[in-house]
Amino acid sequence: MQKLEKAVLYGSVLVAVIAAVAPDVFAYFPLVLVLLGLVAGYMRPVEDVSGRVALYVLAAALPSIADNLDAVPGIGAYANGFLDQFAVFIAGVAIVNLFTVLVKGLRDA
Repeated sequence: MQKLEKAVLYGSVLVAVIAAVAPDVFAYFPLVLVLLGLVAGYMRPVEDVSGRVALYVLAAALPSIADNLDAVPGIGAYANGFLDQFAVFIAGVAIVNLFTVLVKGLRDA
């Protein structure tokens, strides 16, 4: 990984943790996470079809899977919040990959 890619990934994890622990501090955490996901998806697009499908499924299914963590006493709500926020980042990556494949397909047609 290049240094910028690592910085974007670490930044997204940090923003997701802060958003899960203190969601009222900053109202635009989801916007920041989507923008970080767009940047990450643009820097390293997923070329493999099965990898893109897994990315789309993860972006769609992770919030509902994370909701089950609320049953864990103490830390479950924070883990749910982190995974919900990180799913927003993954959705940004998935959006860029979708449009990258769409543009590539239109260019080749």
